[in-house]
Amino acid sequence: MSAQSGKAGAGAPAKQGPVIQDWRPEDSEFWESTGKKIAARNLWISIPNLLLAFSVWMVWSMVTVKLNDIGFNFTKDQLFMLTALPPLAGATLRIFYSFMIPIVGGRRWTAITTASLIIPAVWMGFAVQNPETSYGTFVLIALLCGFGGGNFSSSMSNISFFYPKAQQGTALGLNAGLGNLGVSVMQFLVPLVITMGVFGAMGGEPQTLMKDGVEQKVWMQNAGFVWVPFLVVCLLAAWFGMNDLATARSSFKDQSVIFGQKHTWLMCWLYIGTFGSFIGFSAGFAMLMKTQFPGIDPMKFAFLGPLVGAVIRPVGGWLSDKIGGAKVTFWNFIVMTAAVFGVLNFLPSNGGAGNFWGFFAMFMVLFVSTGIGNGSTFRMIPVIFRTQNDRANAGKGKEAQEASVRKSQMESAAVLGFSGAIGAYGGFFIPKSFGTSMALTGGPHAALYLFIAFYVSCIFVTWWWYSRKNAEMPC
Repeated sequence: MSAQSGKAGAGAPAKQGPVIQDWRPEDSEFWESTGKKIAARNLWISIPNLLLAFSVWMVWSMVTVKLNDIGFNFTKDQLFMLTALPPLAGATLRIFYSFMIPIVGGRRWTAITTASLIIPAVWMGFAVQNPETSYGTFVLIALLCGFGGGNFSSSMSNISFFYPKAQQGTALGLNAGLGNLGVSVMQFLVPLVITMGVFGAMGGEPQTLMKDGVEQKVWMQNAGFVWVPFLVVCLLAAWFGMNDLATARSSFKDQSVIFGQKHTWLMCWLYIGTFGSFIGFSAGFAMLMKTQFPGIDPMKFAFLGPLVGAVIRPVGGWLSDKIGGAKVTFWNFIVMTAAVFGVLNFLPSNGGAGNFWGFFAMFMVLFVSTGIGNGSTFRMIPVIFRTQNDRANAGKGKEAQEASVRKSQMESAAVLGFSGAIGAYGGFFIPKSFGTSMALTGGPHAALYLFIAFYVSCIFVTWWWYSRKNAEMPC
């Protein structure tokens, strides 16, 4: 189909096609007559693409638990590193992905990035079948899984352009929350598919492992292969069902103004605390359980944390739409701090065995609070940049106000993507901190105290700039 041309009247429907030239979500008549349906279609195609991206991104959190059982011989620190590398690569890729939607277009970029995930999924499937595969090869595959992490920033940036400011908290919460479910879906599905020859002879021979003196057959390659057919379906849905918005087009130079703005970096700091914690704990939770409570099978429990964190994220966006993102974020960081103290209380220490169920309950509180915080911080960003631009253009006439809306949309989308990139580094530092803390001190306690100190800094930042009386940017 050809691109659309011509601008519709004030409330006239925009002609549909792969490229939409006329897009006015803040125009209530346009939104109700046309915009809402188009935005919803793009959102509901975006969500499964993002879900699969998270699944491939975090798949190493499950694979590492079984690698040594099927014939490999890696140290605990090496295994924690394999869980940490995809978040590291994904966070770095997000920096670039953050700016791609206005340059390439949401439809094209979603299809391209989903297709890129097929490479590490297939390669992993072959690599785990050969016990002679080097650690360096696994490192490379883990880094390529980072493609999935990069998708989040471009996906959130894309969806932000489709929705009016008043509905962005809910829309972004749905996109991110249901997309984040990919971690839980993966951690639930992988333990099932590796127990059977899903792909028959095409999938390769099973591996043998010993558990409690009993020999078992597993197909670890299915942890990679299982995503391929779904990836193909979703990339086709994106290519034929989504849209590119001509009104969202801007150059990297236009978007780079966000780097000189204080609130860009403050929100990055807060998002490290919320999303960085979610993805970092998701990556390291299974290995942490295995090392601290050896009698527990982490594959039975690991998926629950990311599940509750992802499901609750839209609630964080919805609450913030109702009572304000800063207020939700402030109290949320207080809960996160308390939950980490709870985890410390239930860990094995001083020769004691610890309490698994107390440890698990505190981690569930942590995952819930990371989900709520993810939604609330992403609701804060559009409000901050809209308010900032409205203040700068107050009293300058209708054209200046329209320019303010366009500029705030562009800046908000860029900051949503960029803060998502910086926040994702938590996915590297948290599991790596656990591994380093255990190597140096024999336990994860030092890492957890470090997290507490960071959350306290987030409480202060939220209170001082956004939530206290007479704050600089109440939101």
